[in-house]
Order: sequence, then structure tokens, then C-alpha cells
Amino acid sequence: MRRQRTTLLAVSTLLTVTLTAAPGPASAQSAAPPNQVTNLTVRQADGYATLAWQPVPDATDYQIERTAVDATNTPTGAPTIVGIWRPNRQINQDAPTFADAGFNPGDRFQWRVRARTGTTEQPYSDPVTATTTAPWGNPDTPGQQLRTQWETTHAAQYTSDTDEYAYTAAIDALSDRVRVVELGRTVQNRPINMLVIGHPTPATTPEAVAATAPVAINCNVHGNEPGDREACLIMARQLAFSTDPRITDLLSHTTVLIVPTINGDGRAANTRGNSTGQDLNRDYSLIRQPETAAYIRMVRDYRPVAGYDGHEFGNSRAGDLPMLPPRHQNVAQPIFDQSQDMIEGHMYAKGAEAGWWPCPYGCEGGGNVGLSEETILRNTLGLKNVTNSLLELRSSGGQTRPDEGNTANNRRRKTYSALWTFHQFLDYHRADRADILTSRAEAIEIQAANTGRLVFRGSRPIPAHPAPHPGDSPPPVDAPPPNLILDNAPCAYKLTEAQYNGARTDGPGGVGTTVAQRIAAHGWKVITTTDGYYIPLNQPERGLIPLLLDPMGVEKLTDGERVYPTLTGRRNGPLVVTGFTCAADATINGPVTVRAGAALVTTGTTISGPVTADGAAGILLADSAVNGPVRITHTSDAVSLIDLTIAGPVSLTGNTTGTDIPLLAGSTIRGPLTCTGNNPTPTNLGVANTVSGPRTTQCAAL
Repeated sequence: MRRQRTTLLAVSTLLTVTLTAAPGPASAQSAAPPNQVTNLTVRQADGYATLAWQPVPDATDYQIERTAVDATNTPTGAPTIVGIWRPNRQINQDAPTFADAGFNPGDRFQWRVRARTGTTEQPYSDPVTATTTAPWGNPDTPGQQLRTQWETTHAAQYTSDTDEYAYTAAIDALSDRVRVVELGRTVQNRPINMLVIGHPTPATTPEAVAATAPVAINCNVHGNEPGDREACLIMARQLAFSTDPRITDLLSHTTVLIVPTINGDGRAANTRGNSTGQDLNRDYSLIRQPETAAYIRMVRDYRPVAGYDGHEFGNSRAGDLPMLPPRHQNVAQPIFDQSQDMIEGHMYAKGAEAGWWPCPYGCEGGGNVGLSEETILRNTLGLKNVTNSLLELRSSGGQTRPDEGNTANNRRRKTYSALWTFHQFLDYHRADRADILTSRAEAIEIQAANTGRLVFRGSRPIPAHPAPHPGDSPPPVDAPPPNLILDNAPCAYKLTEAQYNGARTDGPGGVGTTVAQRIAAHGWKVITTTDGYYIPLNQPERGLIPLLLDPMGVEKLTDGERVYPTLTGRRNGPLVVTGFTCAADATINGPVTVRAGAALVTTGTTISGPVTADGAAGILLADSAVNGPVRITHTSDAVSLIDLTIAGPVSLTGNTTGTDIPLLAGSTIRGPLTCTGNNPTPTNLGVANTVSGPRTTQCAAL
């Protein structure tokens, strides 16, 4: 974790109201019983109330009591213990808080808190009475008046698929800030929709959205875990119609991408998997299913820089909000660090303020959870250089919320805790956008350098947060076994025609998309030569490619052939490239010419002379230096220039690479940069180049 921090951004889009127990006469105050909780305050927010009080010496825990009252504060129900505060809920013990949730928003209650020493109950605090915050949105204002099925039934029903489509379509129609796009279809042909939200309007193309450093929330991958989905639908309404300056400021600086239901078939059937029984959160790397393929294509095209993935967790001993970063050891260190900072540096601190209990996935008694499978979205996104976290909602009330045997109360607590988390996620991105982008840029350059070992299964450790900490037990170590470590990484993998374009049987109904189609969905660069298909590792997603193509892969697509560098060390004189040439840690003293149909891949290489390629199949240069001009024209398959130092002009002209977008990212060019007639137009992936000369035409913004 880089640092601990706090921010001054608001927790909620709503005005919060804090009430304090009214003090009695001085004589009554002096006669207060020993060990009575004092200074109780209650602050209202979206679907929850934050209780805070003065700590009682030697208290081991606290009980939170809630009583329904009418407008005259007369009780209309029995007092109920709804919460238990324990020291491991939050990182600071001198300011205890508890987020009471589970009530019907808009109802009126009285709260009291008492300490316990062991099993000995101490006197209750003086009561505080208040009306809770009603569901967001003025019922008389178009757009704001929209409500989900979950809201209108007071959490008795979850929102159906047809009601979701009608609700999101209405938001789209009534708000200029929102555009609903269809990412694909489920196995049973339900649309997979995404809300694209920006202010005053969202950018109109995926590439333009990508330029805003967007954030993405995946709300419902397991169909029987719908709490996050309901939170996403409520938040979409808030983002679409709120006039709160915090909201408009957030949306003016990024684009929010919300996918309410990637697993519409599973949600309709209330099943964990999709209609084929596939757990979609074990398929984001393999993308055997149309649902996961749609999401991965979205990540490729819209390039979110940060993400959250919503789930529910059955462990009744866990915290309110178990979270976990991408742990796979192939994830670049900056992405892991940034993700941990989002969780421990932000969520733990803000949770302590609001009264929620964020903790490492597992918390108490978590068992064998949170491991390194690259098929899990948080790991897949980390391997795609996205700062992100899994979010689990404890699916039962558990020991700290004893009133949640009531189904509606349980559903409300889950949904509103998720709503709080997603808003905090947006606040974190707003405050730390520069750090997130720096971490992403560093990760892309680290990956493209193709250095270090490859791990096929194994997690980065998550140490317990220094005591007092949220949660007593971190996730298991999950260290990589020696037989799943490759110390000598190849330059590329080569696939045969049958491997690349051959029929697959691992999809719905025994029909799967080809390896070629899946590689294209991931956005990896492929070079076609007369002897096969080459997938170089000097790419931004270097850590993920071997997991699907190496013979050591645990859940792989095929056994690709490892291709090792063909040129290392020193070479004096001109180099003419024919076929596939890979240079690693090489010094080439002379000009380099890449012939038509040939390919050049470099890492850690210095070229003392110009590089010229005309009609090449592919040019992928990374972490290298060229002491001379670079001229690349009429390339057919792939162009990628990442983290280069080029002492001379650079010209990219007439490269026609199909759906593969040429990359020019993180490079220093001591000369002019000219890009003309390239189809598609080159991109820098949001990683700016330093150019000492003029930048013209297609590369003017790179």
C-alpha cells in the first residue's frame, strides 16, 4: 500500500442530517450511571444511518437498539437489537461507529446504544430519534421519480429482467447524461446492457470514452447474488439526474460504465451460473460463454482504468463488505499496489467514518477463498492493468446484525452497503485519478518489457491489516508451486492453423468460438507468417497471454509452441529481417530493414541506425532504443511501439491492420512524429508519449 489517506469528498449524494441526544439538566448529567454510552449521534444517508458515540472504558462490544416510532416519537414496535459493534470492525477504536441498515428508508426510529463488558450489559445511552432518508429522487421530478421493482415492493421482490430493461430505457430517454448500449446477448438471447454515463453528455464512441479514463462496475455475474445489481440500478438514477455538485464534478472528469446484469439468464432463474451451468466468474480469461466474451470486448474497447465486481458471500462471520484486489502474481506490482491502496487506504478509513465493516475477503473463518485463478474477473482485470477489487456482500446478517432474519431487512442492508461502496469507488477515482493512471502506465511498460518469471498459479500475499484491523484472518497465502513457475519466459507463442482457427467444442451446446476469435476479443496482437501465427509477449497483457497459450497453463486454450529470441548479444552491421525475428537484450550496430511479410519483435534492445519496414507482417518494439529514424509503412497485421527511446523522426504511414489498433505509447521521440493513412488510427492507450518535434495528423494527440 502506497499510503494511508483521507479525502474531503462527500459519502452520499444526499444531504446528511446528524442528530445528537439532547442533554438533560446538569443534575441529571452528573447522575448518569457509570459506563453509560454518551454523546450518541445519528447521521442519515442513503438507506442507512451512521451511529457514533463516546467509547466506554473497558467495553468489549456495543449493542445497537432500534425502535420504530411515530411522528410523536411514540413507539410503534418493540425495541430490537439490530447491531453489534466489535473492535475488529474498524481501524480506529477511539471513534466507534455503526452503519445501521435494514430498515425501510423514510421510516422514523429511535436509537440507543449500550456497552458490554464481557457479557455484562451496561446502561443504555439517552435515545436519539429521527426520520430516515427516503429513497433518492423527488417523486414529482421526471427521471428522479423512477423506482426499481425492488424499491416499489420495499425489498420484497428483486427487479425482474423486463423491469430492468424498462427502467434503464427510461433513464436513457430522460437523461442526456446516459446512453444505454448493448454489449451482446446471453445464451438465451437476453440483452447485456451497459449504461455509459458522463456530464454533460457521455462521449460518443468507445475510443472517446476510453480517453476519459473510465471506471466500470460489473454488478451481477452470479445470478443468485443480486444485491449489488439493485445498488447499481439506484446509483444509475442518481448519476443520471442528481444536481449535487459532487455528482456533476465526478461525471465531468470521467465516464462511469455500469453493467447491471451480465448474467441475465442466471438472474431470471436465480442460479449462480448461466443457463449452461457455467460459473461466469471462472470464464473471463477463457471466454467460452457469450456473456464473458461481451464483457472482455468491452474492456478492450472502452479501456476502463478502474473497476469493481459485485458478489455476495455466505460466511456469516465475515464483515459487511469483504474486498480483495487482483492477487495473481503475473499482475504488475503497480496495479496490485494501487488496488490495495483503494481498499486499505480508502475503503477501510471511509468505512470507519460511515460505520461499515470493510475487510479482506474471508475476514473471519473465510476458508480457501480469494485465490489466483486468472479466470476470475478481479484477476483478469488486474492482468489487463486495471486497478480493481472484488466486492462481497455478506449474504446473511451474521453475528453483528442479529435482526436480519427478516428477509427484506437483509436485502436492504446488502444493497445500501453496496451503494455506499460504489459511491466511494467513484470518489477514490476522482481523488486518485493521477495515481491510477500512473500505475496503469507503469504496468503497461512493465508488461511490455517481457521480463521476469511467469507464474501459472499463485497469489500475492495479503497480510493482515495492522491491529486493530478489519477482520481477523486474511486470505490464504496461495504461494505458487515450483512446477507452475517458468523462469525463462519466451518471446512469443506460435500456433498452427488448426490451433488458431480450428473448431472448438467448449462453448454453449458444444460449439465454441475459435482461439482466433478469443484472442481478438482480448485485443492481443497476432502476426501471421507462412509458418503459423505468432503472439508476442512484449504486449500490455503479457501476464495473461501465457496462461492461455503455454503448455504449463492450468486452464488454457491450447498448447502453443514457445518461441525464444533468435537474436541476443552484439551484432555489427546491417540487419535484414525475413521471417519472424525476435531480439532480446541485443545490440545491433547498423540499420535494420524488415522485408515484406516479415516480423520484428524486440525487448531490451539497442539499435544504432534507422529502422525501416515496408509491407511487414508485424513490428512490435518495446523497452528498446533506436538511434535513428523509424519508418513503418503498409504493415498488414500489427504495429506496437511501447516505452521506446527514438533519436530521430518517427513515421507511421498506410498501415492497414484490420481491427488491430496500432499502439504508440510511453515513448520518447527526439524528432517529429507523423502518422498518415493508418487504418485504424493509432492510439497511446492513455499513456502519453514525449515528442520533441511536431506531431501531425493522426498522431497529433498522442
